Amino acid sequence: MIDQDAYAEVARATIDRFLGTQRDAITRAAAVVASALLDGGVLQAFGTGHSRAIALELAGRAGGLVPANQLGIRDVVYYGDAQPDDILDPLVERETGLAERIWKLARIEPADVFVVASHSGGNAAIVEMAQLAKGRGHRLVAITSMAHTRAITPRHPSGQRLADLADVVVDNCAPYGDAAVELPGGDRVGPLSSLTGVLAVNLLVAEVAGRYLAAGSPPPVYRSLNAPGNEERNAALLARYAGRVRLGDA
Repeated sequence: MIDQDAYAEVARATIDRFLGTQRDAITRAAAVVASALLDGGVLQAFGTGHSRAIALELAGRAGGLVPANQLGIRDVVYYGDAQPDDILDPLVERETGLAERIWKLARIEPADVFVVASHSGGNAAIVEMAQLAKGRGHRLVAITSMAHTRAITPRHPSGQRLADLADVVVDNCAPYGDAAVELPGGDRVGPLSSLTGVLAVNLLVAEVAGRYLAAGSPPPVYRSLNAPGNEERNAALLARYAGRVRLGDA
């Protein structure tokens, strides 16, 4: 029977598999991120398509890290001279040169660290952002589906995948094609990559906070803007990263 229980069952099993296999990768990713942030860096988060949700989860939210900036395709409109129509094509993430345009509009400093999320790990903008980061000496954490990325031909001319470039790879444990509940006729519903991707970055943030505390430093985390007094407190923390962390809409 296809119903919410069918998705709940596969989602629970995938989360269990993720937690059972990826904790070491999260620990290694946290070491990379915490080291960069304690040295004055900013976490630069990037994703395209629905992986934008994973990048957004890292930036500007209650319980999240203040020194975290979301990079996105929308930046070429928000901060550049592109028109909205230029990025409305859902296939724009396949364009070479797009990531470099995004990069040039951000204030990225040598100490910064990158977290790039992509289920497939093969579209041009994703691979190019990873190449730019690595080519400029930044550490890179990838969140991707190893089942999917191993099954595709990357769309970047280099033939590289996101996972090929990362210092640490976190496997989201979602299947090829992402959706996991099969319907009669072969279609599927129930995607999983956002579910485990958001879990991954919140585990990462918790580990990073612990490493701040172990270093004797209070973790720079946002408090909810929907509680009195927190707006001023958040603004004081954010001032340390003026011009480096942007709080634009998703």
